[in-house]
Amino acid sequence: GGTLKAFSVTDAKLSTTATSQTSTQFGYPGSAPAISANGTSNAIIWAPENGSRAILHAYDATDLTHELYNSEQNASGRDHFGDGNKFITPTITDGKVFVGTTHSVAVFGLNP
Repeated sequence: GGTLKAFSVTDAKLSTTATSQTSTQFGYPGSAPAISANGTSNAIIWAPENGSRAILHAYDATDLTHELYNSEQNASGRDHFGDGNKFITPTITDGKVFVGTTHSVAVFGLNP
């Protein structure tokens, strides 16, 4: 458990301290994040949080303190997608994010 952390790479060496980190604590068993981008720009880290209810978080990959979205934001509960599940890694394709749950697959994308 802990936060997601970003490290810089300079001259093929990883920095010894994080350049940014999330405020969200990801409890056991942690998160298995995935990255999407538009070519070499607009990179997003998609990180599922495993708990009694799973939460999908999206962070600006250049600054992990900037959360772009999470599936708990909508007051109506529209984006809730199921129980937490160990070792789920989002899959991103064709502008959609697919996340496995204990009983289904949740699909996230832009609202029409």
